[in-house]
Amino acid sequence: MSDHFWSQVKAKYRLGELIHGTVDHHAPFGIFVNIGDDAVRGIVQITDFVDSGDMTSEMYPDLDTPIGAVVVGYTEDDRNQVWLSVKPSVLQKALVHLKVPATSERS
Repeated sequence: MSDHFWSQVKAKYRLGELIHGTVDHHAPFGIFVNIGDDAVRGIVQITDFVDSGDMTSEMYPDLDTPIGAVVVGYTEDDRNQVWLSVKPSVLQKALVHLKVPATSERS
């Protein structure tokens, strides 16, 4: 796809943004998510489900389940994928924007 196409996709699905869709396919490496866009498809890789511990395909959400996920990247080739994460730590950062004070260094 063209640079213009990906500029539009990145403007619509910004990094760090929470988006919603439905689970539409299971694969050994993750799930595909229908994000309501005919041009691109969401993907949650198996490594983007949990912060720690093991994740298996048996733990995937059922097909047609609504899902909220955070945009973490793009596959800018003919697969046209928006990479998503549902890790609790990533979701928290997208939902709760904390004002963390800068730490001062002491000599």
